[in-house]
Amino acid sequence: MVELRTTKGTGAERAVLDDAALAEFRGSLRGSLLLQSDAEYETARQVWNGLIDRRPALIVRCAGAGDVINAVNLARTRELLLSVRGGGHNVAGSAVCDGALMIDLSLMKGVHVDARARTARAQGGVTWGDLDSETQVFGLATPGGAVSTTGIGGLTLGWAGCAASTASVATIFSPLTSSPPTVGCARSVPRRIPTCSGPFRGAAATSVSSLPSNTGCIPSVRSS
Repeated sequence: MVELRTTKGTGAERAVLDDAALAEFRGSLRGSLLLQSDAEYETARQVWNGLIDRRPALIVRCAGAGDVINAVNLARTRELLLSVRGGGHNVAGSAVCDGALMIDLSLMKGVHVDARARTARAQGGVTWGDLDSETQVFGLATPGGAVSTTGIGGLTLGWAGCAASTASVATIFSPLTSSPPTVGCARSVPRRIPTCSGPFRGAAATSVSSLPSNTGCIPSVRSS
């Protein structure tokens, strides 16, 4: 049995998942479900900022989009406080909340590069370093974060420079040269996003503004 914080009222209320509910939820996942008593829990709850010391009630280590959808559905139906960990680099530690259900995307590292279209499709756990490793094989680069361990999800959705990530060709200035060298650029294209209502929604390849924002059904979602 596990008690979790909810989004009801002041947030002081708790929801209880009994052993049967936990077993049913665990059985719906390809990835793993971690409780505070599990050996991997301490490592999974850590984020980049070592000063953050929060303990979620459950951690879902997602293996794919299906796991994300199942976790969001559980949070919606039970009105659970929910957080999402991408790269875990947010300095405020918003990827992890005490007593919450944490969706951990860090194992979702898939990157597909279309060299002809100069686009890249990446899963939610991909960091900027992961993306660079794949795009550079094709002589491409994507302007964006300067720190390789930062998750591309947070940068694409919440960073002030996210518009640059949708450019099909970019000129990158190097402090070591007097003239700016031109390089090919791979666009990071969000195509399918699991939403609070359960199913995927599509996003246009040309505009970050087309991405669906928090729909309000889980008002306390936090991500990094």
